[in-house]
Amino acid sequence: MSPNVPYRLEFSVEVPGTAEQVWQAVATARGMSAWFLPTELEEREGGSLHFSMGPDMGSDGHVTAWEPPRRLVYEEDWAALMGLAPDALSPLTSEFLVEAQSGGTCVVRVTSSGFGTGADWEAEFWEDMGTSWKPFFDNLRLYLAHFAGQEATPLEASASHPGDAGTVWAALRDELGLGGEGTTLELRDTTGMVERVGERQALVRLTAPVPGMLTVFVHGAGEGESSAGVRAYLFSADAAEYVRREEPAWEAWLQQLSVPAE
Repeated sequence: MSPNVPYRLEFSVEVPGTAEQVWQAVATARGMSAWFLPTELEEREGGSLHFSMGPDMGSDGHVTAWEPPRRLVYEEDWAALMGLAPDALSPLTSEFLVEAQSGGTCVVRVTSSGFGTGADWEAEFWEDMGTSWKPFFDNLRLYLAHFAGQEATPLEASASHPGDAGTVWAALRDELGLGGEGTTLELRDTTGMVERVGERQALVRLTAPVPGMLTVFVHGAGEGESSAGVRAYLFSADAAEYVRREEPAWEAWLQQLSVPAE
């Protein structure tokens, strides 16, 4: 069956900053790497695009519209991402519209769309995409409020555990001592304020020893396992040394997480 079943995801978020500041955050490699995923981007229409999703994993595409500071459109190779034949699925198209508001804020309107064959896994893909995609825009809001224009040093660690995502998240949340929004988090000599708590993820603004943003999350990994992870965006001259020293320790901490047997 040729890909002719439409899929669409739309949402908007209000963020602080001028249109130019928001554009730099959502339409440049330096900006997107500071709140989303490590990004390589040729900043022009027709430019190449690559999002890094982990060791030997990523998504490739190209820019189809480049209209600073208002509109960015890019396409990703959805079929290649899913390991399918080139003509099995349409490109995955994402559009960002930046609309300046009064009071020094902007609304970012995001649309992602594509065409598939109507298979059950495609509907699940789009549902999962919405669940995992939207929380990044809390990162964007926090980045623009506290770290706008700064380059991030990334830290990332993860570990798989038996159990469904809800069970592993409950264990991770307990181990973190995670309170509600506005509470202080202190863990492994790290201090921060909880900015958002979602269904299976949380966002913390770090204040010490290195300023930045920390996300903790759990997602299903298939075959009765789930992956617990931390992803940090750090903004300091000392950040690279912190990552070199502490990234293995975060990995070990996640691996030692105690998850009750189901």
